This record gives sequence, C-alpha cells and structure tokens, in this order.
Amino acid sequence: MIKRSLLLSVVATSLLLPSGLVLADDQQRDRDRDKIQDQDRDHDRDRDQDRDRDRIKDQKKDRIQDRIYGSQLMTQQERTEYRARIRAAKTAEEREQIRMQHHERMKERAKTKGLTLPDEPPVRGGGMGPGGGMGPGGGMGPGGKR
Repeated sequence: MIKRSLLLSVVATSLLLPSGLVLADDQQRDRDRDKIQDQDRDHDRDRDQDRDRDRIKDQKKDRIQDRIYGSQLMTQQERTEYRARIRAAKTAEEREQIRMQHHERMKERAKTKGLTLPDEPPVRGGGMGPGGGMGPGGGMGPGGKR
C-alpha cells in the first residue's frame, strides 16, 4: 500500500512538473513582452520629447530672426555675422549705428528684389514686457463701455 501511494505521488508529480514548467515559461514570456512594451513606450516618449524640444528651438530661432530687420532677405551666415557685430559693439550708440547701416542695406536689397520694407526700423523693446499689456487700471474692466 505504501509503495502504491509512493508510486502514485511520483506519477502525479511527474505529470504536474511539465505544467509547472509551462506556467513558468508563460510567466517569463509575459515578463519579456512587458519589458519590450516598456522599452517601446520609453522610446516613443523620448522621440516625442526630442520632437517637442526641436519644435521649441525652431520657434525661438524664428522669433530671434524676426527681431532682425530684413532677416527674410538674409542668409543664415549674414544673420550670424550681424548678431556678432551687435554683440561686439561697445556702446549703445555703436549698436544703433550698426542697426541703421544694416537697415539701409536691407532697404536697398529689398528694392533690388522688388520688395518693400517699412521705412523705420522696428522699435527696440516694443514687446509686452513689464508695464505693458492690460493690467490693473488698463483695458475694459467691469462696467466699461463697449
């Protein structure tokens, strides 16, 4: 009787052992699949972050170029050289002289291409900085006429 019980438990164990191995194999396969999915998600997130960073960088570059009078008529090298000259100027008067000379060159370049640029260079610091905009006491508040 003991031999029979022992034999039965050996047979049962040998039958269950492959199913345990299959279960372990399935679990490993699930872990591998999850790891690959996590890596794919990380890769997608990194790609999206890179794309966003490049888009923001391009937008900043566009805003900077827009601040140079006639930048649409200049090459990238000319814009770089212009910025370098402005940065190298020692005084505000020297920077203003560089801007005015540049303005005249750009007006001439536009004229030769059949384009027109404004007669006056853009006003420096004309953005919405401190003190600009619709703050307290400005604009149409409650009770204002329309």
